[in-house]
Amino acid sequence: MRVKVACVGGGPAGLYLSILLKRQDPSHDITVHERNPEGSTYGWGVTYWRGLLDKLHAHDPESARAIEGHSLRWSDGVAHVRDVATRHSGDEGFAIGRHRLLEILAARARSLGVRLEFAHEITGGNLPAADLLVAADGVHSALRTRHAGHFGEEIGVGRNRYIWLGTTKVFDAFTFAFVETDHGWIWCYGYGFSPERSTCVIECAPETWTGLGLDRANEDDGLALLEKLFADVLDGHALIGRTSAQGSAQWLTFRTLTNRTWHRGNLVLLGDAAHTTHYSIGAGTTLALEDALALAGALREHPALPRALARYEQERKSQLLSIQSAARYSAQWYENLPRYIHLPPQRMFALLGQRHSPLLPHVPPQLYYRIDQAAGQLEALRRLKRWLGPKVARTVHARALGSRGSRGSGRQL
Repeated sequence: MRVKVACVGGGPAGLYLSILLKRQDPSHDITVHERNPEGSTYGWGVTYWRGLLDKLHAHDPESARAIEGHSLRWSDGVAHVRDVATRHSGDEGFAIGRHRLLEILAARARSLGVRLEFAHEITGGNLPAADLLVAADGVHSALRTRHAGHFGEEIGVGRNRYIWLGTTKVFDAFTFAFVETDHGWIWCYGYGFSPERSTCVIECAPETWTGLGLDRANEDDGLALLEKLFADVLDGHALIGRTSAQGSAQWLTFRTLTNRTWHRGNLVLLGDAAHTTHYSIGAGTTLALEDALALAGALREHPALPRALARYEQERKSQLLSIQSAARYSAQWYENLPRYIHLPPQRMFALLGQRHSPLLPHVPPQLYYRIDQAAGQLEALRRLKRWLGPKVARTVHARALGSRGSRGSGRQL
């Protein structure tokens, strides 16, 4: 059955959904509306893993081949703590420039007959007529905000400050660097996404941010200070902010968004408009594309729109529970960095890899490390760890909900 679809937001989620729907039925009338001019996206590299790539190959081999062909790969992680470095091997990871990813998806969508309207902002006053209206317009979604009470949005703001930068240093592994200053620790995550560029996300506690004067520095002075602090890991390469047309790179606090429901009538939320997870687990783009896969699948299996949207929401909310928990604990690990940073570097790096664990915040780090090492050898301890972790997570989550309820419900800022 021919369906008219208007997708608001030309990011990965909206573009990939348009590709999937056109492949399911070429007669669908699909338009993607993007408020920014074509090619003007800001952002460096995005990460993903083999599991996502396998799904992309299964659902649209042409775009999957292009994405894989323009991605860099790594399998090692390196942590620098003061003047000590330690390296671990892990799962194969991929990174691609956000600009390149959007180019690939836009070209593929056009080739299938999707209309792309750039520099076209959709607000409450100019909603397009459509059978299905998709809000893929990000965490600050205008379409979701119009009905915030219905969607039941809640926004939690993280404690730490972070800034998203690029660099001409091309890292050969996923790289962490922790630097101690007179005002506390500051650290970066770096990974290559092209033969010429890497992403470099820098984070610190708010007191470190203000103590170093980063809250008052202009972009050039701030970048110069950060280049000096991370000179060893950057090997003399520059950090890169935004172009003058994009405005200066901003220090931010992460906003974790959840919604009670994801659809209203013919309007459905997709990607960051529906949910966000802390950047330290590198899952944002993966989750956006998996949302598109789930929504396309629900629309294919359930011709009645209300049932399809309900099925999509149910499936994705269920799948996100463990990922959202992992992201929450990952963010807390960095917010509680002093608890771990004075461990021997090998042990600190091992616990960095365990930062998603609901047990870790409640067990002394040295003890957790010894238990984890033993669990790697003893099946009984592995079973105990798997059994106890979710119980601790549920207890902590229930207490948090009880505390939230006692303070009153509604939107959190």
